[in-house]
Amino acid sequence: MYKSIMIDEFEQVEKRNQLAIIDVREEDEYLSGHIKGAKNLPLSTLQETAESLDKTQPYYIICQAGGRSQMASEYVASLGYDATNVLGGMSAWRGDVVDGL
Repeated sequence: MYKSIMIDEFEQVEKRNQLAIIDVREEDEYLSGHIKGAKNLPLSTLQETAESLDKTQPYYIICQAGGRSQMASEYVASLGYDATNVLGGMSAWRGDVVDGL
């Protein structure tokens, strides 16, 4: 089972802690602007890439609005990972973004 967090709460947690963030948007969306340190694992390839994650690490999963991150959170949680869906996604994110890789 995965958890969910509202974007406002996530922004506060992210300011105080170094988090493992997975951005499940497609690469072109990620390259146009993402949270610094977020790892891009597109939902479309997550079945092939999820096994590369560390099961001892909690992950915050984000997309554009929350739909893809919900599916991704459900999937990785079913594999035994600690997943938290970030509700609101990048469309609600008010923090800094990084372009490119």
